[in-house]
Amino acid sequence: QEIKSEYTIIIVTHNMQQAARVSDRTAFFTTEVNPDSDTRTGLLVELDDTETIFSNPSDERTENYITGRFG
Repeated sequence: QEIKSEYTIIIVTHNMQQAARVSDRTAFFTTEVNPDSDTRTGLLVELDDTETIFSNPSDERTENYITGRFG
């Protein structure tokens, strides 16, 4: 906790328990597939305080991911 006043640390993980335990803020990214060209584009779906993301996400895709419905 002491070093967070001086440093920003970004952790990329698919482990939801780890993300909930170690982060103050959480972002959920996904990809969208263009069916015409079969290309993928990265998309920031939601960014908020970790407690909000895990208890009351504003986007259904975030809720589906953190509850294990996909991913």
